[in-house]
Amino acid sequence: MNVDETITHLGLLEDEAIDLDTSALSLALPDHPGTRLDPYLDLLTDMTRDLVQAGRTALNSVEQALALQAVLAGEYRFEGDRDLYDHPDNADLIRVIDRRRGLPVSLAILYVSAARRLGWQADVLNTPGHVLASIGPETDPVLIDPFDRGEIVTAETLNSLLERILDPGAQVSSEHIAPMSNRGVLIRLLLNQASRAERGGDQERALELYERMSAIAPDHTLPWWERARLEVMLGDFAAARSSLSAMLEITRDADLRSHICGALDSLSATGR
Repeated sequence: MNVDETITHLGLLEDEAIDLDTSALSLALPDHPGTRLDPYLDLLTDMTRDLVQAGRTALNSVEQALALQAVLAGEYRFEGDRDLYDHPDNADLIRVIDRRRGLPVSLAILYVSAARRLGWQADVLNTPGHVLASIGPETDPVLIDPFDRGEIVTAETLNSLLERILDPGAQVSSEHIAPMSNRGVLIRLLLNQASRAERGGDQERALELYERMSAIAPDHTLPWWERARLEVMLGDFAAARSSLSAMLEITRDADLRSHICGALDSLSATGR
């Protein structure tokens, strides 16, 4: 595995110490040799300064949401890429900032990070299929859709969204609007790239992205399992055994451990 030291360092941080936007930039940097992050960090500083001005009189969640919309969508013109939704650039924060276009999760990272820098409570939500963000305290949150230029999401809009993604008649539950951990957000960002790479037939690229995931979230089993699966497909059986063994170190779930041991036995039985 060849993972940048900055990315590895993210795996050592407590979740609350992770800054979403700067971390997402670090995760994208290995794909842009020779690129310096300074201009991108300067832009984040500029957005924060402008949000301080726009939000100086924001006294509640709605006003905070509107200030975010005015700055990120209005001044900086960030919005969802409806024309090239599945393009890998939309989950690469460097290219998202370059193009002012992105996926729901990458744009939510920008909105939530900007809000947090002003001390506002903000979270990226685990909405299935289309990430939303929550602005304001748990007692009075406002949901926004960063993909739709930061528009406030009404209960009716949320129901329609979930019916479209899940099935007609789907009801909103707490799990659909639960905040994700910072690591969870970064993993979801990388999963978007990895799944698209594999669908495009680039297994090596997908493996590289799962390596980054296991570096920033070494105690999450999904990246290790996906690494092992791809390593087998690419013929690197020693690496697959190492990935499966890493899973055994971090999980106490009896069923999962049995599944992992079965996979290791299968590799041994075939002489791999």
